[in-house]
Amino acid sequence: MLRRVPAQLLGQIVRHSSTDASLILERSINKVQLLGRVGQDPVMRQVDGRNPVTIFSMATNEVWRSGEGEATQTGDVSQKTTWHRISVFKPGLRDVAYQYVKKGSRILVEGKLDYGEYVDKNSVRRQATTIIADTIVFLSDNVRDRD
Repeated sequence: MLRRVPAQLLGQIVRHSSTDASLILERSINKVQLLGRVGQDPVMRQVDGRNPVTIFSMATNEVWRSGEGEATQTGDVSQKTTWHRISVFKPGLRDVAYQYVKKGSRILVEGKLDYGEYVDKNSVRRQATTIIADTIVFLSDNVRDRD
């Protein structure tokens, strides 16, 4: 009987504390993988004395075939290019990206999505989506170096 009381008491404590929203920690995932080509050489910026950031653009392509002949490889081929803004804050990775990422390079970027706002030069508030890079894998040399 005495063994049940502590177990019941522990169950009540766990139930009570789990209902307190400030104590509940949920796992969530914000992860992005992009495989594509670099659209511009990186730039390094430092704003308001904060840590510097390396920024570059990256293009990914989606290709699909439309029409009745999808199974027979006939029909129109369509392609959509999507541009992504990549920001690198990690000190070691930031410097490597600034030095070695070049326009036309094929890379894999892993990171997380970040949404923010900024005010443009015309004082208009704009929204921006950025990929905060955690990993960059270099897959090929610069496209301009191929002959």
